[in-house]
Amino acid sequence: MTNPWDHVVGTEEYNTTLERSLKTAVKGGYILNPDSKRVEKVVGLMTMNFTATGRYFCPCKQSHPLNTETDELCPCEGMQEEIKTNGKCFCRLFYKKI
Repeated sequence: MTNPWDHVVGTEEYNTTLERSLKTAVKGGYILNPDSKRVEKVVGLMTMNFTATGRYFCPCKQSHPLNTETDELCPCEGMQEEIKTNGKCFCRLFYKKI
């Protein structure tokens, strides 16, 4: 079974989005989810959003269809509080370092 994001995994755009996510994690003192399939999904969907809009919209908090006027960008404003409270962000992309 294929996923909607499979076609972007491994592309230059995907790798750029993954690198951006890694830099965000390091800068915030977080780690990426150790579940590589979850990372692939979130980064893949975010890559698709970037390809369509030129901006990194959070795929987990977006409306359907994507609303570029109101949907949140990643990292979202609530990420730090979510990680502080739950140990991870809503998307389960960024995790608190243990």
